[in-house]
Amino acid sequence: MKVSQERKQGGIARQKDTDNVIYLRERSIAMLKKDLILRNPLRILGTEETEPLREGEFGAVLAKAGVGKTAFLVQLALSNLLRERNVLHVSLTQPVRKVCLWYEEVFHNISTEYELKNTSELWDTILPHRFIMTFNVDDFSVAKLEERLNDLTEQGIFFPQLVIIDGLPISDESRETLAEMKILAREMGFPIWYAITVKPDDVLESGQIPASVESLSDLFEVLIGLKAAKGRINVMVLKGQADENIEDVFLDPATLLIKNSE
Repeated sequence: MKVSQERKQGGIARQKDTDNVIYLRERSIAMLKKDLILRNPLRILGTEETEPLREGEFGAVLAKAGVGKTAFLVQLALSNLLRERNVLHVSLTQPVRKVCLWYEEVFHNISTEYELKNTSELWDTILPHRFIMTFNVDDFSVAKLEERLNDLTEQGIFFPQLVIIDGLPISDESRETLAEMKILAREMGFPIWYAITVKPDDVLESGQIPASVESLSDLFEVLIGLKAAKGRINVMVLKGQADENIEDVFLDPATLLIKNSE
């Protein structure tokens, strides 16, 4: 009886030790998440409690080809994933594996930048909140996106709280598609961020909407411009409100990470 009692007590002790280890690990991951959220220069577009876009609203990152739109949106996605918000990433130009590589590379660069340790567990905690969906750009339609979204939600597989659409061609004829997308976003209750490639002769300046997007700008609540400059890629607000220190935010051309010059 004495031996059984000791074994029982020993089992309880080991269980408590295991519980403590799990608790400390979860607490460590939670603290790491909070630290990254506080360090993230994207907070200049909205705090960890407040998003720059509400449900049904549109935002877009505008830049010329190859300047960093996808990297910017991936960082926007990661900032939401760290807060356990479900992000649906829709790519019309790249396969799933290529999109995954974007996330892995950006996350690796962030980990290196902040000298983070043991990030594999943090990575594992945010992955369930991400879903990647791909379409052929020529076959894409709002109806097809809605059908696949309904498949996900009706089966309880994934409920997006933020949608990113990368690769949608934008022209004067895009209004009908964007208007349908606006209705879908309102009905399903999420904002959408787009990556938009502007024309080579478009002018990107703070507070100025490029000519190729001007006719559609009323559909967007926030427009962010990326402009290659000497040794950096400047981040500018073309439409919408942001922190007054937005001019201090830029993309590092080497890592494509969003940084603050302060």
